[in-house]
Amino acid sequence: MDTKADIHPPAQLIRQVEKAFKERFDGAPRLFSAPGRINIVGEHTDYSEGWVLPAAIDRFCVTAIRPNQSGAIRVLSLNHGEVSLPRQFERRGDWADYPAGVSAVLTTAGVDIPGCDVVIGSDVPEGAGVSSSAALEVSFAAALLGAAGHDATPFQIARWCQRAENDYVGMPCGIMDQYISAQGAAGHALQIDCRSLSHTAIEIPPGLAFLVIDSLVRHQLVDGGYAARRADCETAARTLGVTVLRDADIDMVTSGDLDERVRKRALHVVQENARVFETGDALRRNEPALAGDLMNQSHESLQTLFEVTCPETDALAAEARQLEGVYGARQMGGGFGGAVLALVDAPSAHTAQEEIVRRYESAAGVRTSGFVCRIAGGVRELSH
Repeated sequence: MDTKADIHPPAQLIRQVEKAFKERFDGAPRLFSAPGRINIVGEHTDYSEGWVLPAAIDRFCVTAIRPNQSGAIRVLSLNHGEVSLPRQFERRGDWADYPAGVSAVLTTAGVDIPGCDVVIGSDVPEGAGVSSSAALEVSFAAALLGAAGHDATPFQIARWCQRAENDYVGMPCGIMDQYISAQGAAGHALQIDCRSLSHTAIEIPPGLAFLVIDSLVRHQLVDGGYAARRADCETAARTLGVTVLRDADIDMVTSGDLDERVRKRALHVVQENARVFETGDALRRNEPALAGDLMNQSHESLQTLFEVTCPETDALAAEARQLEGVYGARQMGGGFGGAVLALVDAPSAHTAQEEIVRRYESAAGVRTSGFVCRIAGGVRELSH
């Protein structure tokens, strides 16, 4: 694994977006891209102002944009179709809420967005826990800012995009996904402090790789149990007399007056925060067996304490751990489906991927897919 390589979206994806733009709108657009992400450890900790350890990956959302004279914001998604975004946000309950929410947040922030034509193409798998929504938001925000001639830092873009998802899409997520999509560093995970919104870059040791295997179980976090889990964490914090669970410790949780369900949620968050630091230290010391064991612990905690895994992701993680060259595996993302992330020896990665897919098909009767990640940088404008 080349930890220093500057990784760009695949040429085929760029060509598809450019071709679609020319056919639909004509002319030469500017191109912006933002990556999806993996989260090595640190699940359901960000909205309690805790710590997370994500990395941007070589799966991208590419946005082509050019101002028009109509005043309208016309958006063609290669995956979802075309929509004209209203200047006043109107929730549709589908993919268009993401770009519409971004547009609304930027407008509220004082960005003078011109009418523009937009084509969006993405190879970030949707619903698989690798944050296709944040990649879309960040890529689209950068494109709108470029069209408006408005400078903004990656950090500010991340904050705006989180607000779009919270206030307009209706998903009460923390900032991790937008932060790593905007500020990712090639070859490095970012250990993010979700209170100070600062980070420390941790190099992924050469010879290691991350493997994503899709369970094919699709989650709908806006309508699912994500908000309920967040509410449990907020209840725990109030009961323990702290602002958020970041400020609690194990003794407080075990001795506090919490009902059993809320106690389990709090135990996961407190212990998961500790695992972020332990995993970061393990990667710095190039101790993949320890890092993998911590990932296994994270999955068990998500399964038994936070109760957001499902039989399919439990099975995938268990199958992965049995294979040579795999150090650990866990469900990744908000939960209730999605993908499993495995830490593997790079030379074993593709063999492990094929074997996990084969075993899953044999057990579940469905053919899934996976990919080996390269660790990419964050949002950027693409040069021609």
